[in-house]
Amino acid sequence: MKPVKANNTPFALAAKLLLISLMSLQAAGAPKTFNVLQFGAIGDGITVDTPAIQRAIDAASRAGGAQVLVPRGHRYLIGTLELHAGIDFQLDGELVISTNPADYRGDGVITALNAENLRITGRGSITGRSLEFMTGYEKTNEWWLFREWRPKLFILTGCTNLQIRDITFGDAPFWGLHMLGCKNVLVDHLIIRNRLDVPNCDGIDPDHCQDVEIRNCDITCGDDAIVVKTTRQTNDFGPSANIHVHDCALRTQDSGLKIGTETTSDIHDILFERCKILTGSRGLTIQLRDEGNVCRVTFRDIKFISRYYSNPWWGRGEAISFTAIPRTNTTVLGCLSNVVVQHVTGRAENSIRVQGTRESRIQNVRFEKVSVTFDRWTKYAGGQFDNRPTRVYEPLEKHGNPGFSLRNADNVTLSNCSVRWGGSRPDYFTFALEAESVTNLSLTGFQGKAAHPDRDAAIVIH
Repeated sequence: MKPVKANNTPFALAAKLLLISLMSLQAAGAPKTFNVLQFGAIGDGITVDTPAIQRAIDAASRAGGAQVLVPRGHRYLIGTLELHAGIDFQLDGELVISTNPADYRGDGVITALNAENLRITGRGSITGRSLEFMTGYEKTNEWWLFREWRPKLFILTGCTNLQIRDITFGDAPFWGLHMLGCKNVLVDHLIIRNRLDVPNCDGIDPDHCQDVEIRNCDITCGDDAIVVKTTRQTNDFGPSANIHVHDCALRTQDSGLKIGTETTSDIHDILFERCKILTGSRGLTIQLRDEGNVCRVTFRDIKFISRYYSNPWWGRGEAISFTAIPRTNTTVLGCLSNVVVQHVTGRAENSIRVQGTRESRIQNVRFEKVSVTFDRWTKYAGGQFDNRPTRVYEPLEKHGNPGFSLRNADNVTLSNCSVRWGGSRPDYFTFALEAESVTNLSLTGFQGKAAHPDRDAAIVIH
């Protein structure tokens, strides 16, 4: 009997390797899936499925960590869900949030506390029903007025090795993804579709978080799209530090990329790059208002459009706004320093601002290859700077709009920057650059004329 020759074709070898892998998984115990339908979820969009989904989450946690599957083809009405360590929460269906406060524990929908190795993934969605948390639309101010209580879609607290990928959420009644005191975080390829006319519906808020990457997100929201904060807390969660935001597309009626206003602890080593702000009321923003220090921040390779909206909306169309202004008369204001803006282009209805105060001068700001065209195309009143929130200085300050407005700052460098003016040039459009109480101002390769060269000089230094 002739011996049988081994089949060593590439296809046969691949099949052997797959078989070996499957046998290894069986031997090791492949990760188990806990389907929420098997724990009593109905998925009809009417029945409250919170208890059933929580049972699946708890069972997966008792199993030592596993996948919790929320299958597609269903709409699950939910209140508060608490995720646990080691869970892969696989969202493929649609979660619809309840409007009944009795269905919630606290102020969050998707919550977690001190959960390690938590994953929230899938191609499903969360619907926030924002208008059902509103009392009505105010036509004069062009925004919705909210009820006394409304939940955040996510409150993830003290989580380590956290991943949130691929999901969609929208129509949030309040903040979207709030991460508080989390470490080693990846947020990748989220699609966020909040209403532009609902206030406070932020997109992504890393708050007292460290070692965070946010990438490839597509965000529409009324309030800040991506904002780094350090809110006042009773627990010491530490600074917000080592945060990298890149390759995102943003639409908002507030700031596209922002730090603050809550700056009660330090914020440092933040990099924003390769993002597009398709519309906003401020392009790049740092608002120091509290006792924390903000330093080592870089904005790089960013394109933006910034415009006016109705007066209640924050921001008055500033292209770039870096401000250090005390929140109250008792605020001991921290320091804003070491900020770099590189390869940034945009179109805006208001100035590039660097605004320190007598309480805190801004230190070491460098603009390199920043080119902005200033124009007016909306109907709202101009000639203002937005200093809010503050009880010390004028909230909305009447002021002419130069291309660059620099006040109460030290060591400011403009390298190969340019100011251009569009076809609409109101009287309050003024100089290419105005500096007041600025030390060590360096201009290299600066290009720009006054908006009205027959009236104003290009550069004015007080």
